[in-house]
Amino acid sequence: MTKSQISSKTVFITGASSGIGAACAAHFAQAGARLLLCARNIDRLNEIAMPLKDKHKIDIHTFQLDVRNRAQVQQALKNLPKEWQTIDVLINNAGLARGFEPLQEGNIDDWEEMIDTNVKGLLYVTRAILPAMVARNSGHIINIGSVAGHEAYPKGNAYCASKHAVSALTKCLRMDLLGTKIRVSTVDPGAVETSFSVVRFKGDKERAAAVYKGMQPLTPADVADAVFYCASCPPHVNISEIIIMPTDQASATMVHRKQD
Repeated sequence: MTKSQISSKTVFITGASSGIGAACAAHFAQAGARLLLCARNIDRLNEIAMPLKDKHKIDIHTFQLDVRNRAQVQQALKNLPKEWQTIDVLINNAGLARGFEPLQEGNIDDWEEMIDTNVKGLLYVTRAILPAMVARNSGHIINIGSVAGHEAYPKGNAYCASKHAVSALTKCLRMDLLGTKIRVSTVDPGAVETSFSVVRFKGDKERAAAVYKGMQPLTPADVADAVFYCASCPPHVNISEIIIMPTDQASATMVHRKQD
């Protein structure tokens, strides 16, 4: 698939109402793709989608979806309008972090939300979409992972575990699909300045801002550019994994910060 061929493809992005998901929507819209977008917050999703539709003159279909809800995922994807049922590229972006405590002090509800979203939600959506890709012998699944899927760090426990699971699932998918023309990629960012830390710290904006203080983090557009690269490679090329980090970051816990 070349960049010009993206315009003929239907791209499905989960969690598209903000951050990396919204940036991916903007990047693929610019290339002329048809966009199938979902998020929990349908009003915010439409605020993002409608300007893209008007600016780039593309087809966009939005719908509300909580990927944690298996029945809702199955029903929503089964009942898509006929013209939206052939999905060429699935970007499993929906995900989050909750809490930052040592495991012995962890909030079990936070753990369940992360596992339900980052792992089970990815599985539910992929399971609903993949059989049709297999039947057509074409398609591309791109999972948004994290450097936390390659390293563990203090107080990262359940979040790191969930992103390690994404890494393992991506590798298993490639094995399960070997012999087909379906590609499977993962894009694993380090520090990206989105609402991620605000969500993790449950609305504490000062604590969230401190994560990026004194360094230049990635932007959502940086990550979207890597996702687009995976999708726009020729069909015989599969970008298995991209780890994308700010220049100011060497590992999950090693960050260079300028002094005030």
